Amino acid sequence: MIKLDCFGEFCPIPLLKIKKALKKMDPGESVLTVTDHSCVAESIEDFLKKSEFSYEVDEVMNGVWEITITKK
Repeated sequence: MIKLDCFGEFCPIPLLKIKKALKKMDPGESVLTVTDHSCVAESIEDFLKKSEFSYEVDEVMNGVWEITITKK
């Protein structure tokens, strides 16, 4: 699993990092992104709705989101 720490980063930086990681993934592989900005979680979710990836967004503690993205 690829892990991306995006604490303190605003859009579009986390989304660009995710797009780069997704290009390298094989089917069944996952990437875990951790962010502390709700706008990042929302923009990633909007991007993934139109993609070939499944995803799960979880607010693991107040103000911290983990987004797990898996290539189908």
